[in-house]
Amino acid sequence: MAGRPIAENLARLRIARDLSQEQLAEAAGVGPDTVSRIEQGKRTQSRPATLRKLAQALGVTVDMLLGQQSSPHSLDLDVAPLRRAINADDDIPGLDFAETREILPMDELAESAHEAWRAYVDGRHGELLHALPLVLTDARRIVRETRDEERAGGHRVLSTAYRLGAGIAGRIGLDDLAYTAARLAVKTAAHADNPEVERAISLRYLAWTLVRQGLPEDAEKVATEAAAAIEPRMLDRDPIRAGVFGNLLFNAATAALNNGSPGRAEDLLAVAHGTAIRSSGDTATEAAIFGPRVAALQRVDLMVRAGDPERALAFADAVPPPTGADVPAFWESGHRLFLAAAAADLRRDKAALAWLAEARDLAPDWARRQPLGKRVMRQLSERATRRRGATFADLAAHYGVISD
Repeated sequence: MAGRPIAENLARLRIARDLSQEQLAEAAGVGPDTVSRIEQGKRTQSRPATLRKLAQALGVTVDMLLGQQSSPHSLDLDVAPLRRAINADDDIPGLDFAETREILPMDELAESAHEAWRAYVDGRHGELLHALPLVLTDARRIVRETRDEERAGGHRVLSTAYRLGAGIAGRIGLDDLAYTAARLAVKTAAHADNPEVERAISLRYLAWTLVRQGLPEDAEKVATEAAAAIEPRMLDRDPIRAGVFGNLLFNAATAALNNGSPGRAEDLLAVAHGTAIRSSGDTATEAAIFGPRVAALQRVDLMVRAGDPERALAFADAVPPPTGADVPAFWESGHRLFLAAAAADLRRDKAALAWLAEARDLAPDWARRQPLGKRVMRQLSERATRRRGATFADLAAHYGVISD
């Protein structure tokens, strides 16, 4: 990971503020030995709430606490703890991946998983990679050590954590690890307190990993069958079922397009759009990101993927404003990248550059990792004049394109 490890950073920041370990622990509201164990390197992973409390007590961001500010353009992330946590097996000596043996209360575990999800949708990859392994460990321990209702809740959180593992692994190009995590999420969901919904959500992640692995036919089958199993009835107003159903159709449409069937992809999106306009507004939860605006964004993005930039930009003009919950920044950022691609294909380079800037500003860490952003930036760079200016150079650096 870029920058100093958390042990060195925490000690440096604490000393700079003239605080003892005990004083920092009291100010942050954490256990008295937490600061000591982190600084000694005995605890290399921390829960999301612990990171946030320590950062607030020190007056810094979580990124600064983790040492990620010194190299803002670095793509170097430490993924070894995530690999170990996903592949951990309590039945194999040496693979239990446990730095602590405490059993976290169920409400605290659920909050840890939610904060990890927030880091995921906000594109805070370094923070997620640091915190998620311990969320997986905590959830696995509850599943092993408790019974009945609490155990079922533990399975739900564990399935969520595996899905987040699949998501972050896929984002940073570890597609085999993403597939492994998604398979574990599906398996774990069968024992959750709402198995039908949890399984459908997990199958959505599995379909996404199959697309990334170049298996669109398999991905479409997984997504469409899962969607059929959870499709909301005519008068069903359950936003979770509707959202999961719609997201599965998004996955199926992407898979169909990648499999050379743009017409079927449009049909699948039309069904998703019909479900979205019957909803009360956009929602963004661990279960699904869905609603009228989200469905419209997907329609635009599909047109870009299908090689029809004119229709994409025409559809973009009809995208409704957000209703209800805000659409997560990474989703909005991705939409800007597709708009930039459409504009660049039509040689509207000034507009393309503006969309790239918006994508960067909305979700910097997420945007810089997207191949589409790099492709568009390279396209603009190859035909730009020598007098490009500082804005052009900054964007080229952000997307990892050398600007002469």
